[in-house]
Amino acid sequence: QVQLVESGGGSVQAGGSLRLSCASSRFTYSSNCVGWFRQAPGKEREGVAAIYTGDASTYYADSVKGRFTISQDNTKNTVYLQMNSLKPEDTAMYYCAAVGVRWACDTPLRRAVFGYWGQGTQVTVSS
Repeated sequence: QVQLVESGGGSVQAGGSLRLSCASSRFTYSSNCVGWFRQAPGKEREGVAAIYTGDASTYYADSVKGRFTISQDNTKNTVYLQMNSLKPEDTAMYYCAAVGVRWACDTPLRRAVFGYWGQGTQVTVSS
């Protein structure tokens, strides 16, 4: 059973920053696509960023490009999402997900492709 655990969510004012972490206790991130998704109330879950841990290639949704940065630390089996210049519209529950295939990191991220999910961490941005 693969477990993904997110942390780092919280409440910030617009323009602020947060760093989310996605850690796995039993899952090696080598050669996997690890993605961050978010879901706001009443909206569908959308993929915002992903990293292929085999070569550290990244993907970003247009809505976060230039503001969010996804990175990995293979020694800690952890993927990070650094979120800067946060906006109220970034408010959502953020989930990390993983799957063991390279093509899952192709744009746009498809929720159904990812087989492993964390429990989510809430991000709230106030204006």
